[in-house]
Amino acid sequence: MSVDHEKQRAARAAADLVERGMRVGLGTGSTVAFLLVELARRRVSATYVATSPHTARAAREHGIEVDSFASLDRLDLAIDGADQVAPDGWLIKGAGGALTREKIVAASADRFVVIVDASKMVAALSAPVPLELSRFGLVATLRRLGATELRDAPPSPDGGVLADHFALVTDPAALSARLSDVPGVVAHGLFSPSLVDEVIVGRGDECQRLRLGGTP
Repeated sequence: MSVDHEKQRAARAAADLVERGMRVGLGTGSTVAFLLVELARRRVSATYVATSPHTARAAREHGIEVDSFASLDRLDLAIDGADQVAPDGWLIKGAGGALTREKIVAASADRFVVIVDASKMVAALSAPVPLELSRFGLVATLRRLGATELRDAPPSPDGGVLADHFALVTDPAALSARLSDVPGVVAHGLFSPSLVDEVIVGRGDECQRLRLGGTP
């Protein structure tokens, strides 16, 4: 079964969670592209905000109106993909460069649902961990981080410098705390299980729904 088919299955299951009148955050990435197709198909009247200009443009191309997140203090639901999902619920996200906005949206939602194909489920997280860095003092920030490579990529949606951190991810909580403590790190791509309510995994022709710790 193709990866795209599994992404579509997970996206359809997540789209079915959107109800009339909800405030919904839309993530960024290839699985979210399938989500937009499914939301356009359902035509549910909801308020949508996007984590990146790319998602906002794609949503509007599908006839989905996207509002500003400036005046909302919370969301009912956020749906996004992930690069890696560990059995304990830790995620690595941000390969697409929108990690800061993705984390803000996830934290603002009453319910954060992650949609992935089966290949994103891993036994343990592994490097790299995406980073968004402040341009000010960048060289000093890189010295403190160590094991970090700048991406040959456009800036983040908010003008930050994108990079990847290559330390071992043996203890995600400890690494998350260390990265957060480095001045100049705007955000990192380690997402705590405390943010995640459900992971919907497209697996062949079916969807597997997981709670934290990999419990069905």
